[in-house]
Amino acid sequence: MLLDIGEVAQRSGLAASALRFYERKGLISPVGRNGIRRAYEPETLSRLALIACARSAGFTLTEIATLLHARPSDAALRERVAQKADELDGRIAQLTRMRDSLRHAASCTHDPLVSCPEFKQVVRGETPDPAS
Repeated sequence: MLLDIGEVAQRSGLAASALRFYERKGLISPVGRNGIRRAYEPETLSRLALIACARSAGFTLTEIATLLHARPSDAALRERVAQKADELDGRIAQLTRMRDSLRHAASCTHDPLVSCPEFKQVVRGETPDPAS
């Protein structure tokens, strides 16, 4: 069963103009028309979820297009994907430190909060000293 552009937009949370933009960038493709409206395979929703995930992870649209059209024999792409995974590991570590710092700040009584020694240690990625 094909989905028209309005249904894809509604289910994906994207505007129809964004879907047309993604088409121009080669990220998605309609399979035909339902009257005057573009029609898509249901798999398009999975592709859009992948695009959204990749964008939130910092991929550019060009990188996403390359990934979507990659073949197993593309050694350069595999190397770039491995580099991107390493970059994500660094971001995850940074975000984890920030999350832990904020959790500490939620119950800390130090004034001001950002000058708390334990808060600073967690931000730097150090284990807080239980004596402080």
